[in-house]
Amino acid sequence: MADVVFFDLDGTLVDHRSAVWEAIGQIVRAAPNATVSPEELVTLWWTLEGRHMREYLAGQCSFAEHHRRRLRSFLPALGEPVPEDPGLLDAWIAERYLTAFEDSWRCYPDVEPCLENLRRLPRGPRLAVLTNGDPAQQRAKLARFGLLEYFEAVLTPTELGAAKPVAYATACRWMRTDPGQAVNVGDMLESDVNAAALAGLTGIWLDRGIDFVTGGPSPAADETVLRIERLTDLPGHLPGPNA
Repeated sequence: MADVVFFDLDGTLVDHRSAVWEAIGQIVRAAPNATVSPEELVTLWWTLEGRHMREYLAGQCSFAEHHRRRLRSFLPALGEPVPEDPGLLDAWIAERYLTAFEDSWRCYPDVEPCLENLRRLPRGPRLAVLTNGDPAQQRAKLARFGLLEYFEAVLTPTELGAAKPVAYATACRWMRTDPGQAVNVGDMLESDVNAAALAGLTGIWLDRGIDFVTGGPSPAADETVLRIERLTDLPGHLPGPNA
């Protein structure tokens, strides 16, 4: 049996994409002066999230600044002025986006049954969350759904000093395990599965039927990729005598 199983969070445990769409949709519907269509506004927000999140993960800005950068590019399309004061940008994010975003968090229904099944396994693996998100926000998601108790650690770039895909080796050292005894489970084929395998872990792809980035169909995977469609299928796919 694997010693440690790492779980991605967004798109794996919590439906991040739907929460973003719901939150930004509320903002867009209440924007009478927008300069583009509602559909273009939602797409723009998602594009900006990806762009500036990459800057945060590369250490080019703080988590708060990545939100500000996103907003500076978004507000003109929304038909609103861009405040020069960073505090006003922070207030906009907190009051108009984060409140709706957090209210829209949903835990996938297969998460808790999977974690319970793993906990009941004889000599089962230790569990950890390995995520590129902000530590406070990610812990809040897990706490909202009563999931923190299942995990020995919640590891983010703040703790590890690096983001996925670079962080796999560091995460294994943090958990005092060898990569060959570790499994990483996630919905992103390249960063959660293929990159984990390159680092020596076993990568297991949770294919929820949607591409997290584009919202289109799932990408095509090599036939050698370990693939599951539900987290409840995970225990039977773990390396070792229970596989």
